[in-house]
Amino acid sequence: QVQLVESGGGLVQAGGSLRLSCAASGRTFSNYAMAWFRQAPGKEREFVAAISWSGGITRYADSVKGRFTISRNNAKNTVYLQMNSLKPEDAAVYSCAAGYTGGYYYTPQTGPDYDYWGQGTQVTVSS
Repeated sequence: QVQLVESGGGLVQAGGSLRLSCAASGRTFSNYAMAWFRQAPGKEREFVAAISWSGGITRYADSVKGRFTISRNNAKNTVYLQMNSLKPEDAAVYSCAAGYTGGYYYTPQTGPDYDYWGQGTQVTVSS
């Protein structure tokens, strides 16, 4: 089992920044690719960003590319999502997910590829 706990959400004005953190415990963190997904009210969950077990490979949704940065610190068992230039449409519950790695390039962008999920943290962006 892997337990994931997100933090760092909150209310920010459009154009502002937030950094989300996801702390993992339970299994060897570096065995897992990590990702962030988000879900806004009335919408389906969508992929935001993923990072490989080593941190060497990252992938982003087109909607956040150039504004968001995913990173990880395997020594601290934590993955981060730095969000800059936030827009009202970025408002959602952000959840982190862990997927047992399928190799160096393993950075899936679909929910079913991930084995463990956190409870989520709310991000609200005011216009």
